[in-house]
Amino acid sequence: MLKNGDYNQLKIVRNTSVGFYLTDDEGNEVLLPNKYIKDTFDIGDIITVFVYKDYQHRWVATSLKPFLKVNEFAFLRVRSSTNDGSFLEWGLEKDIFVPHAEQKIKMLAGHQYVVYLYEDKKTNRLVGSSKINRYLNNEHCTLQAGAEVDLLIYETTPLGFNAIINQQYKGLIYHDENYQDLSVGINLKGFIKNIREDNTIDLSLRPKGIKNLETGAETILNYLKTHKGILHLHDNSSPDEIIAILKMSKKNFKKSVGILFKQKKILLNEKNITLVNITA
Repeated sequence: MLKNGDYNQLKIVRNTSVGFYLTDDEGNEVLLPNKYIKDTFDIGDIITVFVYKDYQHRWVATSLKPFLKVNEFAFLRVRSSTNDGSFLEWGLEKDIFVPHAEQKIKMLAGHQYVVYLYEDKKTNRLVGSSKINRYLNNEHCTLQAGAEVDLLIYETTPLGFNAIINQQYKGLIYHDENYQDLSVGINLKGFIKNIREDNTIDLSLRPKGIKNLETGAETILNYLKTHKGILHLHDNSSPDEIIAILKMSKKNFKKSVGILFKQKKILLNEKNITLVNITA
């Protein structure tokens, strides 16, 4: 069975003037137009292609790789808007349509939004939605505290940044625990800090425990090595100064400095931190 809006492994069965025809195990056919045929393709080959329906609702295969597939989220740019909805670029010739009913806020041409791609069960058309929370569910989350995950920032709130976790779940990065410049649409790595009894997930951009300290110590060392061995911070530096320079909390800064000092890699004074044995 052909999977709409997804990658399919299909067999090349014949060549025509318009392209190769491919089939799945059930004998369903789909056209791979000439412009998507690679020199290495030949009759009988089994190839992986992305399959979707064109403007006339015919099956089409492509060797191009879109920015997302069905049941995934991505940060996409609006190409144009009409009275019915908006059309978003996603790396293929046919744009994703987002009807007004699926827009959390009115989409404007040239702007970017986080959207979810799904197949409409009535029409079998691929449709986008920016009503992200509707498509996230933490109820059956199998992740554990401390796990490293992929994040996509999709919303800001008074508490922090809401993020999509591994294309499935919803989590929160609290403002007072964030030391990076975040904004909607950013993809980054993060960590599961805590999963509460109500299945809400707290996120962190740094690993827990000793890994976090090792990361902090490495950050300080890298800064020293790239700034002539001098870091203009000290024990009495304000949290804001530390965040501005190193993107870490003062607590982590002090513990990381302590590790480096015990390892005799740095020297401390009332004005700055210097790297031991810095070479000119």
